[in-house]
Amino acid sequence: MSVKPPGPLSSLWASDVFTLSKMRDSLPKEIYHSLKKTIETSAALDVSIADVVALAMKDWAMSKGALYYAHVFYPLTHATAEKHDGFISLQSDGSVISEFSGKVLVQGEPDGSSFPNGGMRSTFEARGYTAWDVTSPAFIITTDNGATLCIPTVFISWTGKAPDMKTPLLRVNAALNKAAKRILSILGYTDIAPVNSSCGAEQEYFLVDANFVNSRPDLLLTGRTLFGAAAAKGQQFDDHYFGAIPERIQVYMQDVEEQLYRLGIPAKTRHNEVAPGQFEFAPFFESANVATDHQQLLMTVLKNTAKKHGLVCLLHEKPFKGINGSGKHVNWSVGNKTQGNLLAPGITPHSNSQFLLFCGAVIRGVHKYGPLLRAVVATASNDHRLGANEAPPAIMSVYLGTQLDNIFEQIRNGEIIGSEDAGVMDLGIQTLPVFKKDAGDRNRTSPFAFTGNRFEFRAVGSGQSVAGPLVALDTLLADSLNWIADSLEAQLGQGVDLNAVILNILKDIIDKHGAVIFNGNSYSAEWHRMAVEERGLPNLKSAADALPVLKESYK
Repeated sequence: MSVKPPGPLSSLWASDVFTLSKMRDSLPKEIYHSLKKTIETSAALDVSIADVVALAMKDWAMSKGALYYAHVFYPLTHATAEKHDGFISLQSDGSVISEFSGKVLVQGEPDGSSFPNGGMRSTFEARGYTAWDVTSPAFIITTDNGATLCIPTVFISWTGKAPDMKTPLLRVNAALNKAAKRILSILGYTDIAPVNSSCGAEQEYFLVDANFVNSRPDLLLTGRTLFGAAAAKGQQFDDHYFGAIPERIQVYMQDVEEQLYRLGIPAKTRHNEVAPGQFEFAPFFESANVATDHQQLLMTVLKNTAKKHGLVCLLHEKPFKGINGSGKHVNWSVGNKTQGNLLAPGITPHSNSQFLLFCGAVIRGVHKYGPLLRAVVATASNDHRLGANEAPPAIMSVYLGTQLDNIFEQIRNGEIIGSEDAGVMDLGIQTLPVFKKDAGDRNRTSPFAFTGNRFEFRAVGSGQSVAGPLVALDTLLADSLNWIADSLEAQLGQGVDLNAVILNILKDIIDKHGAVIFNGNSYSAEWHRMAVEERGLPNLKSAADALPVLKESYK
């Protein structure tokens, strides 16, 4: 396929997105500020402005060549769904005009029963609605024959149930915001911006020449090899990892990146992964809801662009036996504009009460709801991957690193003395710089590892939506933050000093939930024995073992 070099980043970036800057240029000032307030502060949407916004959105989309619009939603299939309608209104004289009303922007009506819904809806109960999610920007998808305006929406049934991935995420983001603000208020903050979780999901994938795939019915039908001999050269030396990117693949990657930049998706890193034919994209962090939508778009762009280059993109977690599988490492944190990243330890983490409380909340949540974390990544295909080649085992544990582990051990002993200095890296070569080391190493076998200012949930499968894992992570954190806030208020009400209360709560967390912390080799047989027999951690080895957890009631 012949390709042309992309233009400068400044002309590409978000050129196909109805951004705030485009809204500012096309909307009356008061309507723009109303919409901006909803997007930035989660204030209630003023539906009276919908007609004006719809007109501006339609004019912008048609200037980009769009004749159709689509309400895009995310059912429980882990795929993207969309219903397309034309900007067309038939007049009494038989002519047509282009029309797009606020009512149509705000609400659509797809079938509400034909998608997987966990038994919430029967076939004869078919009404469903899509509702505009103003916090995730509309965008243009362009094909060789034209363009379509895509509007991110939630998907709900007539009864108000949510058979989609977005509605639960928005609901739990609101709960997390409320719980986090309780903690920050108790710590003395008065100016507290909305708190939101953030996500940067690394995407691994395989590329195979389409001619080879077309000769393999197993790859065509299942996405993985079911028969055949082992490859003559696998990953014995791992020499493919971070190797020079083949020219054909780099052309494909650059084509993907140009499309991603036009869609405002901040792809940052590309490289060869461990297995032959395996590669990775990694983005910057974004708010959880937008990152989830962008992740769905990324998977679509990866697969569609591969076809144009004579390739097939495989997102199956284990398409080839005996070599590395593909995951989606969900880098997750929580923060806001006024207090910043609430999981950033700072220079002296031992004295950073804010960080210690939020980190302690994560530890409690992972221990208490570990089976839920396992369940939200449980698929038959992901079962093939977990437990080897940098994929974590099924036992959910937390890796903190040397510095933080030492601090929480001090807390267990009832007194915080200090934190170990990270030190510097001096290579003994005059021409090379001396630089500050990180406070802890990285653990590639841990399912849930602290990596400096965030946690990395490494168990998510490459073909999954990140919404389910984010819902679970935000839920367990909100639950723990509310428990901590209740404890803080109760003890402070008895006249106990704030610092003493914080130490009491953190000690209680480590005493009750410290069993989930493990800094060693999570692949070892000794850890599996210790985790189950001594620490009582569940080992839900298969999807069949893990999925029933979703039906259980957590207290």
